[in-house]
Amino acid sequence: MIDTRRFAALVFIALGSACLGWYAYQALNRTFFQEQQRAALDREVHAPPSNGPASSGADIASVAPDGVIGQLEIPKVHLSVIVMEGDDDATLKKAVGHLPDTPLPWSDGNSAFAGHRDTFFRPLKDVHAGDEIRVTSARGTLVYRVRETRIVDPSDVSVLAQTAQPALTLVTCYPFYYVGNAPRRYIVTADRIESSVAPN
Repeated sequence: MIDTRRFAALVFIALGSACLGWYAYQALNRTFFQEQQRAALDREVHAPPSNGPASSGADIASVAPDGVIGQLEIPKVHLSVIVMEGDDDATLKKAVGHLPDTPLPWSDGNSAFAGHRDTFFRPLKDVHAGDEIRVTSARGTLVYRVRETRIVDPSDVSVLAQTAQPALTLVTCYPFYYVGNAPRRYIVTADRIESSVAPN
Protein backbone atom coordinates (compact mmCIF):
# COMPACT_ATOMS: atom_id res chain seq x y z
CA MET A 1 0.00 0.00 0.00
CA ILE A 2 1.31 3.45 -0.97
CA ASP A 3 2.14 5.80 1.87
CA THR A 4 -0.20 8.76 1.25
CA ARG A 5 2.17 11.28 2.79
CA ARG A 6 5.04 10.10 0.63
CA PHE A 7 2.80 10.11 -2.45
CA ALA A 8 1.62 13.66 -1.70
CA ALA A 9 5.23 14.78 -1.23
CA LEU A 10 6.19 13.28 -4.61
CA VAL A 11 3.23 15.01 -6.28
CA PHE A 12 4.25 18.38 -4.80
CA ILE A 13 7.86 17.86 -5.88
CA ALA A 14 6.72 17.02 -9.42
CA LEU A 15 4.45 20.07 -9.55
CA GLY A 16 7.20 22.32 -8.19
CA SER A 17 9.67 20.98 -10.75
CA ALA A 18 7.17 21.55 -13.55
CA CYS A 19 6.56 25.14 -12.41
CA LEU A 20 10.29 25.85 -12.18
CA GLY A 21 10.82 24.32 -15.62
CA TRP A 22 8.04 26.45 -17.11
CA TYR A 23 9.44 29.61 -15.49
CA ALA A 24 12.95 28.83 -16.82
CA TYR A 25 11.54 28.19 -20.30
CA GLN A 26 9.69 31.54 -20.28
CA ALA A 27 12.78 33.37 -18.97
CA LEU A 28 15.00 31.85 -21.68
CA ASN A 29 12.43 32.77 -24.35
CA ARG A 30 12.37 36.38 -23.09
CA THR A 31 16.15 36.59 -23.05
CA PHE A 32 16.48 35.11 -26.54
CA PHE A 33 13.82 37.45 -27.94
CA GLN A 34 15.42 40.50 -26.33
CA GLU A 35 18.89 39.65 -27.67
CA GLN A 36 17.50 39.00 -31.16
CA GLN A 37 15.61 42.30 -31.27
CA ARG A 38 18.48 44.26 -29.73
CA ALA A 39 20.86 42.98 -32.43
CA ALA A 40 18.33 43.80 -35.17
CA LEU A 41 17.81 47.31 -33.77
CA ASP A 42 21.57 47.86 -33.52
CA ARG A 43 21.98 46.91 -37.20
CA GLU A 44 19.17 49.29 -38.15
CA VAL A 45 20.56 52.16 -36.07
CA HIS A 46 24.03 51.79 -37.59
CA ALA A 47 22.93 51.07 -41.17
CA PRO A 48 24.31 53.52 -43.76
CA PRO A 49 21.83 56.18 -44.89
CA SER A 50 19.57 55.10 -47.73
CA ASN A 51 19.95 56.82 -51.12
CA GLY A 52 16.25 56.29 -51.78
CA PRO A 53 13.44 58.75 -51.10
CA ALA A 54 13.05 59.95 -47.51
CA SER A 55 10.47 58.25 -45.29
CA SER A 56 7.09 59.86 -45.33
CA GLY A 57 5.55 61.42 -42.23
CA ALA A 58 3.10 58.51 -42.09
CA ASP A 59 5.98 56.01 -41.90
CA ILE A 60 7.59 57.93 -39.06
CA ALA A 61 4.35 58.48 -37.18
CA SER A 62 3.17 54.86 -37.06
CA VAL A 63 4.43 51.44 -35.99
CA ALA A 64 2.70 48.18 -36.89
CA PRO A 65 1.16 46.16 -34.04
CA ASP A 66 3.87 44.00 -32.47
CA GLY A 67 6.51 46.12 -34.23
CA VAL A 68 9.65 47.27 -32.43
CA ILE A 69 9.57 50.85 -31.09
CA GLY A 70 13.15 50.86 -29.84
CA GLN A 71 15.18 50.27 -26.70
CA LEU A 72 14.41 51.79 -23.30
CA GLU A 73 17.39 52.35 -21.00
CA ILE A 74 17.65 53.69 -17.46
CA PRO A 75 21.39 53.57 -16.70
CA LYS A 76 21.00 54.38 -12.98
CA VAL A 77 19.14 51.08 -12.36
CA HIS A 78 20.85 49.03 -15.11
CA LEU A 79 17.60 48.62 -17.05
CA SER A 80 17.78 47.96 -20.79
CA VAL A 81 14.78 46.48 -22.60
CA ILE A 82 13.22 46.35 -26.05
CA VAL A 83 9.90 48.19 -26.41
CA MET A 84 7.22 46.91 -28.79
CA GLU A 85 3.95 48.31 -30.04
CA GLY A 86 1.01 46.94 -28.03
CA ASP A 87 0.00 46.13 -24.48
CA ASP A 88 -1.49 42.64 -24.87
CA ASP A 89 -0.32 39.69 -22.80
CA ALA A 90 1.81 38.17 -25.58
CA THR A 91 3.75 41.43 -26.00
CA LEU A 92 4.30 42.04 -22.28
CA LYS A 93 5.62 38.52 -21.76
CA LYS A 94 8.61 39.22 -23.99
CA ALA A 95 9.06 43.01 -23.94
CA VAL A 96 7.85 46.32 -22.60
CA GLY A 97 4.81 47.57 -24.54
CA HIS A 98 3.84 50.98 -25.88
CA LEU A 99 0.21 51.78 -25.03
CA PRO A 100 -1.39 52.21 -28.48
CA ASP A 101 -3.78 54.95 -27.32
CA THR A 102 -0.86 57.25 -26.45
CA PRO A 103 1.50 59.09 -28.85
CA LEU A 104 4.66 57.39 -30.03
CA PRO A 105 7.75 58.64 -28.18
CA TRP A 106 9.04 60.72 -31.11
CA SER A 107 5.68 62.51 -31.40
CA ASP A 108 4.42 65.36 -29.23
CA GLY A 109 2.50 64.58 -26.05
CA ASN A 110 2.67 61.93 -23.34
CA SER A 111 3.87 58.53 -24.56
CA ALA A 112 3.25 55.58 -22.19
CA PHE A 113 5.08 52.26 -21.81
CA ALA A 114 3.82 49.37 -19.68
CA GLY A 115 5.75 46.40 -18.34
CA HIS A 116 5.38 43.57 -15.85
CA ARG A 117 7.02 44.05 -12.45
CA ASP A 118 7.98 40.35 -12.49
CA THR A 119 9.90 40.59 -15.76
CA PHE A 120 11.41 43.91 -16.88
CA PHE A 121 10.04 46.72 -14.74
CA ARG A 122 11.02 45.69 -11.20
CA PRO A 123 14.06 48.06 -11.33
CA LEU A 124 11.59 50.98 -11.46
CA LYS A 125 11.35 50.70 -7.66
CA ASP A 126 14.84 52.27 -7.48
CA VAL A 127 14.17 55.11 -9.94
CA HIS A 128 14.15 58.65 -8.51
CA ALA A 129 13.46 62.18 -9.70
CA GLY A 130 16.38 63.46 -11.76
CA ASP A 131 17.35 60.04 -13.19
CA GLU A 132 17.89 59.86 -16.94
CA ILE A 133 15.88 57.69 -19.34
CA ARG A 134 16.86 57.01 -22.95
CA VAL A 135 14.76 55.67 -25.81
CA THR A 136 16.83 54.64 -28.83
CA SER A 137 15.21 53.78 -32.14
CA ALA A 138 16.16 53.72 -35.81
CA ARG A 139 14.75 57.28 -35.93
CA GLY A 140 17.21 58.60 -33.33
CA THR A 141 17.61 58.94 -29.56
CA LEU A 142 15.27 60.62 -27.09
CA VAL A 143 16.49 61.58 -23.62
CA TYR A 144 14.19 62.17 -20.65
CA ARG A 145 14.64 63.27 -17.05
CA VAL A 146 12.42 61.71 -14.38
CA ARG A 147 10.10 64.31 -12.86
CA GLU A 148 8.34 62.12 -10.27
CA THR A 149 7.25 58.65 -9.22
CA ARG A 150 3.88 57.90 -7.64
CA ILE A 151 1.45 55.13 -6.77
CA VAL A 152 -2.10 55.21 -8.11
CA ASP A 153 -5.20 53.05 -8.39
CA PRO A 154 -5.65 51.13 -11.68
CA SER A 155 -8.70 53.28 -12.43
CA ASP A 156 -6.64 56.49 -12.35
CA VAL A 157 -6.10 57.18 -16.05
CA SER A 158 -5.03 60.78 -15.41
CA VAL A 159 -1.43 59.54 -15.58
CA LEU A 160 -1.98 59.05 -19.33
CA ALA A 161 -3.36 62.55 -19.89
CA GLN A 162 -1.78 64.48 -22.73
CA THR A 163 0.89 67.06 -22.00
CA ALA A 164 1.90 70.29 -23.70
CA GLN A 165 5.55 69.16 -23.77
CA PRO A 166 6.84 65.73 -24.88
CA ALA A 167 6.82 63.32 -21.92
CA LEU A 168 7.20 59.63 -21.11
CA THR A 169 5.15 57.66 -18.58
CA LEU A 170 6.19 54.18 -17.38
CA VAL A 171 3.53 51.96 -15.78
CA THR A 172 3.86 48.74 -13.80
CA CYS A 173 2.02 46.89 -11.05
CA TYR A 174 2.51 47.68 -7.35
CA PRO A 175 3.52 46.49 -4.76
CA PHE A 176 6.55 45.05 -6.53
CA TYR A 177 6.66 41.85 -4.47
CA TYR A 178 2.91 41.31 -4.12
CA VAL A 179 1.74 37.73 -4.77
CA GLY A 180 -1.10 37.63 -7.29
CA ASN A 181 -2.78 40.51 -9.11
CA ALA A 182 -1.32 43.66 -7.58
CA PRO A 183 -3.96 46.19 -6.46
CA ARG A 184 -2.17 49.39 -7.47
CA ARG A 185 0.06 50.86 -10.18
CA TYR A 186 3.54 52.38 -9.93
CA ILE A 187 4.09 55.36 -12.22
CA VAL A 188 7.29 57.01 -13.43
CA THR A 189 6.83 60.34 -15.24
CA ALA A 190 9.66 61.90 -17.22
CA ASP A 191 10.08 65.01 -19.39
CA ARG A 192 11.96 64.97 -22.67
CA ILE A 193 15.13 67.05 -22.49
CA GLU A 194 16.91 66.06 -25.70
CA SER A 195 16.12 64.58 -29.11
CA SER A 196 18.09 63.57 -32.19
CA VAL A 197 14.89 62.57 -34.02
CA ALA A 198 13.98 64.66 -37.03
CA PRO A 199 10.53 66.28 -36.69
CA ASN A 200 7.65 64.57 -38.54
